Amino acid sequence: MTTPAFTDVGLPTQPAVVFLHGVGGGRHGWAAQQAHVAALGWRSLAWDMPGYGDSPMVSPYDFAHLAQALWQMLDAAHIDQAVLVGHSMGAMVALQAWTQKPERIRGLLLAASSPAFGHSDGDFQKQFLAQRLAPLDAGKTMGDIAGKLIPSMAAPGGDALRLKSAHQSMSAVPPATYRAALHALVQFEQRAALPTLSVPVLCLAAEHDRTAPPAVMERMAQKIPGARYACLAGAGHLLHCEQPEAFNAELDKFLKDVKP
Repeated sequence: MTTPAFTDVGLPTQPAVVFLHGVGGGRHGWAAQQAHVAALGWRSLAWDMPGYGDSPMVSPYDFAHLAQALWQMLDAAHIDQAVLVGHSMGAMVALQAWTQKPERIRGLLLAASSPAFGHSDGDFQKQFLAQRLAPLDAGKTMGDIAGKLIPSMAAPGGDALRLKSAHQSMSAVPPATYRAALHALVQFEQRAALPTLSVPVLCLAAEHDRTAPPAVMERMAQKIPGARYACLAGAGHLLHCEQPEAFNAELDKFLKDVKP
């Protein structure tokens, strides 16, 4: 397995934060957060998940192998332990990583996500896959898909300029990777991991998120010992792009909880 591509900001001697993007994301979408934590004295890594950007694919494309790729990246960066900040599918990778090597995780910020998607043979999952893959099957480009999907995920009346980076990221996702990621997504199931979490955890929701509604995230927080729940007003599913200042303020508070 070849190491995933990542953006590394900061010094090897600083405590580390790792940013994990969602299905339509990429490492460049975390630029505002990397700059913010650098000013707070943290080193940060933002990866291109396998198959995204300059990162090679993994096979089979499932959460176990995505989490293994995360450890490989941390080994390459000589990081023993890190705080994981995951958005959507990235938060699922973070939860999966906890089940493999909890001793290497100092804290988890789980944003706009859920502990399970269900099973691929369920009606909801089949419908979700069919709906998301239909545009590709009809010959649409990832840019076409981003143009429709991103505005529908954001809060109503959001700032289009702030969504530009999200649109660029999603447009750049290879269609084969998008298919593989969606098929992996509907298999995700880690509800049993929640009561085992023994590090600081923040479940961060967004008021207008229809993909991972606040109620779902609040229930997730209630199942994690000592977890904190917060909800960003005026934000949708792409909360770190839509409301970077508010996201960074919550990240700031959370990192104070885990700082040695």
